[in-house]
Formats: sequence, C-alpha cells, structure tokens
Amino acid sequence: MQKLNLPEYSFRYRINNEKQHVFDFIRKKYVMLTPEEWVRQNFLAWLVNNKHYPAGLIAVEKELKLNELKKRCDIVVYNNCHSPVLLIECKAPGVEITQKVFDQAARYNIVLKVNHLIVTNGMEHYCCFIDFEKETHFFMDEIPDYEKF
Repeated sequence: MQKLNLPEYSFRYRINNEKQHVFDFIRKKYVMLTPEEWVRQNFLAWLVNNKHYPAGLIAVEKELKLNELKKRCDIVVYNNCHSPVLLIECKAPGVEITQKVFDQAARYNIVLKVNHLIVTNGMEHYCCFIDFEKETHFFMDEIPDYEKF
C-alpha cells in the first residue's frame, strides 16, 4: 500500500479468498484491505498512539439514519460521557479532498452535531471546528489531542 503522510505502523494481515485483509483493532476483526481502509487503519493508529484517543471510545463505520437513508460514518469519537465529539471521513490516497468530501461529512453531522470534523485521504488532513451557536466554522492548524475534548 501507498506510504501516507502519517507515521508507519505495524498491522496484522491475512489472505482470504485471494484478497488481502487487515485486522481492525477497533472492530476486532479482519476487513478487506482497500486504499480507503488503509487510510482508515493508519489514521486510527495515529489517533490512538500519537493523539491519545481511547480505542474504547472510537466507533468505525458507525451507522446513522439520515432522512430515512442508512449511512455509515468512517470514524466517530466519543467523550467520556459517550456523546459524539468528532467525526472523521476517510478517502483513498488518490481521492482529492474537495468541497464534496466536506459536504458528505457535514451531512452526517446533521445527525451527530459534533463540533469537530476531520477529512483525510492519508496525505492531507483537515480539521474543522464548528460553532453551532455562532453559526460559524474555522479550520484548525492541527488536530487536537483527545484531552482537549
């Protein structure tokens, strides 16, 4: 898989039906290794190992209902009170981060109403803070450590 703009981590792999799978330490199961999954697994490892996010407060492919449609958020992080505080949308490294990607995350956030959105393709990472009271948002210089929540 492609080198990402993240530290390198060790993962467990296996071949199933001639396809490579990676062990997702959050979901505790092997999942097919696609370029988007590669980004997701590396970003999860970075959050837990470098930003001190508790693995037990992270959900992967969290299902939500948006206007009668079932959708899945790539990553949702919760605080100690089990309220969602961060939504992360992952794309494959070859996918450009555009307004369309931010719009997708914003649609999911209609349901979750978190203050922090992150979009990443493994090469570029953007973190946006949303102030619902003032109806504004701004891009942060860096992704906050978990203690900031």
